[in-house]
Amino acid sequence: MTSKLFDKGHPIGPLPKSPTGIGGLDEVLLGGLPTGRPSLFCGSAGCGKTLFAMMFLANGVTKYGENGVFMSFEEGESDLIANVASLGCDVEAMIAGGHMAIDQVRVEPAEIEESGEYDLEALFVRLGYAIDKVGAKRVVLDTIETLFSGFTDQSVLRAELRRLFSWLKTRGVTAIITGERGEGQLTRYGIEEYVSDCVVLLDNRVYDQVTTRRLRVVKYRGSAHGTNEYPFLIDDRGISVLPITSLGLEHKAVSEPVPTGVAGLDAMLGPGGFYRGSSILISGLAGTGKSTFSASFVEAACKRGQRCLYFAFEESPEQIVRNMRSAGIELGEHVKSGLLRFEAARPSLFGLEMHLARMNRDIEDFDPAAVVVDPISAFRGVDFEIHATLLRLADICKTRGATALFTSLSLAADHASEADRGVSSLMDTWISLTDVEASGERNRVLYVLKSRGMYHSNQVREYRLTDHGIELIEPYIGVEGVLTGSSRLAQEAREREEAQARRGTTESKRRDLERKRLTLERQINELRAELDAEEHEVALLVAEDEARETTFSADRAAMAVKRGVAK
Repeated sequence: MTSKLFDKGHPIGPLPKSPTGIGGLDEVLLGGLPTGRPSLFCGSAGCGKTLFAMMFLANGVTKYGENGVFMSFEEGESDLIANVASLGCDVEAMIAGGHMAIDQVRVEPAEIEESGEYDLEALFVRLGYAIDKVGAKRVVLDTIETLFSGFTDQSVLRAELRRLFSWLKTRGVTAIITGERGEGQLTRYGIEEYVSDCVVLLDNRVYDQVTTRRLRVVKYRGSAHGTNEYPFLIDDRGISVLPITSLGLEHKAVSEPVPTGVAGLDAMLGPGGFYRGSSILISGLAGTGKSTFSASFVEAACKRGQRCLYFAFEESPEQIVRNMRSAGIELGEHVKSGLLRFEAARPSLFGLEMHLARMNRDIEDFDPAAVVVDPISAFRGVDFEIHATLLRLADICKTRGATALFTSLSLAADHASEADRGVSSLMDTWISLTDVEASGERNRVLYVLKSRGMYHSNQVREYRLTDHGIELIEPYIGVEGVLTGSSRLAQEAREREEAQARRGTTESKRRDLERKRLTLERQINELRAELDAEEHEVALLVAEDEARETTFSADRAAMAVKRGVAK
């Protein structure tokens, strides 16, 4: 016998969902809230339950063409409209256009008279009328405890709660019911969380005098969902939930180089810059020019027509623009063109996760090609929390293909502080800036500690911050190591003097050698002349001997004829 569940008339498929339109929340819910079912948003006072519910309705109207009804048991219509207006929603216009209805139901516990026949029929009629009036697909009930505050019989209360949730399902509306946090349970009555198809718990915590709002999906019938706690931000730009706790290591590896903005530094890196989408750490002592390197990187990117997002945690944007102008870096024109955007805030303004939520939202909105965080050492908190925050931020940038540059203030003159070493494992390239003291002065030097996937110079390089940018000086290495500043100039002067002295000695020896050569050549010529004279004299003697011999032979022949010996 075949079960009806598997009949063709009962197809099995994914649970229909209605997106909330709230940034990050739909990612946590893997699509949105269950369509046609009630969901519970519960939490203590001040955690944003009503704002979540109102944004759910407003986004339904503006983004998805679904009208909504907001039934309030506490706040009036004018207060609700004003509250959501601070998030950028014009609810009044939606009401005027017939897309939303707000109905305030006042419940006075003292006026409620319970009886065995008491029920919520009047509420259902009123709510049903509002739904039909605007053709609502979305409904909000805020807050459920107020509606049932006059009940003393728990059995009646539970029965009516179940009937309310069942009625909402029957109407096929996607509903949000808000509830106050209970003692030892999610809600005051403890029944709402069981009859709801989706339960979202909101929390508002204060740690070290800093408030952080967090969200957790407690349950979601028929659907997978994010199970961790997620920070969320409420400000004048709406609600933003950070859905990322740990991303998979599936980032694309790009071999395209991105210029650093400093020609000498590009030459130290094999491809001629950083890899696009990589994470870079520039650490160093105070005054070594970390922000100037960051500004050079930003200026180069803006000149290529790329958008850059600069998170500043120590200086205001105007102060950064003014200071960089002294180094020949003009950032103001890029701000005016819209290619550069500053987001400045004190680290103590939010907790780490709230900062992360804010930065994630800004990165999504602006979609930059380059991101600068200056400096990460300004964050205060537990080391592992800072590490986790930076890991998630680096992952956000890598996922979007944005090149991220982080600066960090080192507190010691060694290679790196403990904080830098803790963060360095997250970075693809690590550049260290430091001061070298010699001959009563301090000079700046840099070196590339690591750069994954590329050849890079291991040379320590001196650099100067000039009125036309950062200038790297060709390395000078002597027997005493790398010399900088006046020590370098003095050593170069000494070497010039020594070279000049060596040239003088060589020239003197060359002249002595020339004199010796001329003397020897003269002596050789004199000896050659004597030899030639002796050769000439010998030749004359030989000629005389030959002539004498000829004359003697002739005389002897003549004498023989005369004597008749020969004819």
